[in-house]
Amino acid sequence: MLIEALEGDVTVVYCNAIAASVQIEVEPVGRWFEAFLKRRNRNVSASFQELEEEEELSEESEDEELQLEDFPLLRTLDPKDWKNQDHYAVLGLAHMRYKATQKQIKAAHKAMVLKHHPDKRKAAGELIVEGDGDYFTCITKAIEILSDPVKRRAFDSVDPTFDNAVPSKGEGKENFFEAYAPVFERNARWSSKKHVPRLGTMDSSFEDVDHFYSVWYNFDSWREFSYLDEEEKDKAECRDERRWIEKQNRAARATRKKEEMNRLRTLVDTAYSLDPRIKKFKDDEKARKENEKKAKADAKRKEQEEKERARQAELDAARLAKEKEEEEAKLVAQQAKKEKEIQKKAIKKERQKLRTTCKNWNYFGDNESDSVKMMEDVEKLCDRLELVSLQSLNEGLALGSKEEGKVAVEKQVQEVNAQLQKEKDAEVQARQAVRTTVQASGGGGGGGKGWNEEELPLLIKAVNLFPAGTNARWEVIANYMNLHSTSGIKRTAKDVINKAKNLQKLEPGQKDEINKKAFEKFNKEHAAVPQTVDNAVPSERFDGEWSFTNTASWTTEEQKLLEQALKTYPVSTPERWEKIAAAVPGRTKKDCMKRYKELVEMVKAKKAAQEQVGSKSRK
Repeated sequence: MLIEALEGDVTVVYCNAIAASVQIEVEPVGRWFEAFLKRRNRNVSASFQELEEEEELSEESEDEELQLEDFPLLRTLDPKDWKNQDHYAVLGLAHMRYKATQKQIKAAHKAMVLKHHPDKRKAAGELIVEGDGDYFTCITKAIEILSDPVKRRAFDSVDPTFDNAVPSKGEGKENFFEAYAPVFERNARWSSKKHVPRLGTMDSSFEDVDHFYSVWYNFDSWREFSYLDEEEKDKAECRDERRWIEKQNRAARATRKKEEMNRLRTLVDTAYSLDPRIKKFKDDEKARKENEKKAKADAKRKEQEEKERARQAELDAARLAKEKEEEEAKLVAQQAKKEKEIQKKAIKKERQKLRTTCKNWNYFGDNESDSVKMMEDVEKLCDRLELVSLQSLNEGLALGSKEEGKVAVEKQVQEVNAQLQKEKDAEVQARQAVRTTVQASGGGGGGGKGWNEEELPLLIKAVNLFPAGTNARWEVIANYMNLHSTSGIKRTAKDVINKAKNLQKLEPGQKDEINKKAFEKFNKEHAAVPQTVDNAVPSERFDGEWSFTNTASWTTEEQKLLEQALKTYPVSTPERWEKIAAAVPGRTKKDCMKRYKELVEMVKAKKAAQEQVGSKSRK
């Protein structure tokens, strides 16, 4: 700092040229040479050595300035209870505690020895307790603990002045940073790593906050509780006792370590849940995600709108094309309709002309019977002939005489009759071909005998009754047919398989023909009224429910209603069948009872066929 100029002094500035710098080699000697050797061996610069010397000087000055606190209770301490004493307070370092350096501890011990040594106190006329009962033993024990890094760490871990309390949620909600910042700073002393991040402020960045909680959630604490061991293994009398003491101490340490880690985890969890920055970051993240979601939704909506517009454009184009095609088809249909109407009118006109011409000639008959017959033939011609044939026939009748007209009409009638006969013969041949195919497909089983019309429906019924998956299905079907067939022909499983394959190859029309014949036979059998034995006159009593029976087949819906009604109304229900009939619309009591009997017989037959096949397989 420049000295202020006095009044009257004149400041002169010389602007002469400065001489160039010259490099000079200097050889260190004496203590400077010793410092040079130290720097070269340690590979450090002169400035770094100067810093070290400054630190040493500052430590020496701190040692000189070390202020020890008096411990009033020092003389009252019990040397036997040294484990429960505050070693820092004994040495006068209660205000420094774990921050005190080894030099400070040694200086404090030196000062306490000079002041409280038994020889010095004895020389001063103070009464000294002989042996280890003097309180000076506590000072010796304090320096023994604090001068050993391992023992000092054990004592620091259970420092009696350390506050293990964790702020409650109520305290942290109102003043989070004021409540939790000192707690984290206080507990940071237990970290095995240096430079533990601070809690920060409300303006801390997300990276800083995330790093803070990441460090504390993975906190590595060096705190251990060996100082609180209840048993000392050095006092053990044998190896087994020493091992037992070590085992007990390890278990106690592990328990206390677990409690300590739970305490720290509770601290971090509570702070994380109450940290207003975390809530702010979550809200910001939620808002960001909502914005992204909204942006994606808007983009998707726009894309959907574009697709919808494109699709609508395609639909409109397709609709216009379809309308155009429909319009063209409509015009074509109208044109065809007009042509058809014209043709229809022309045919009607030609038919009327043919009838009028024939009527004028009295239908070419000499008597009434011939005229009636010719009238029928003329109507047949009107129904069968096309427009061109009618026109040519009318032109021939108009140009020719009555006899020529009669010959032309009769010729045309013969041609129409021949055509009708040809169509009839073709239909008869088709029916005969179907019948021949059915009869031909019936061969191959049952000793070479064909299948009659009764066995085919019975086979179809058995195939439906015993579906695929039935045990020994085809043997069961064959036994079912042998039990219910009246032909007397015994069918084997091989016969049934061959016939079923042949039925599968039939055309749908042929299958319908077989089913139709079976249904007609069923109606014929059930429509027959059995004759009474004594030909007694029936009673005059009329019962509407029993006098009418619905012969229509049961539908699937009616079958389901009947089964549900049978479950709903058990045998013990009074007037059971009346209630069941009421539950099935369109069916009487007699219909329901009859259907129930048919189902029972069907189930019995199925079981009998399966049992028969089972008995054969066991044999």
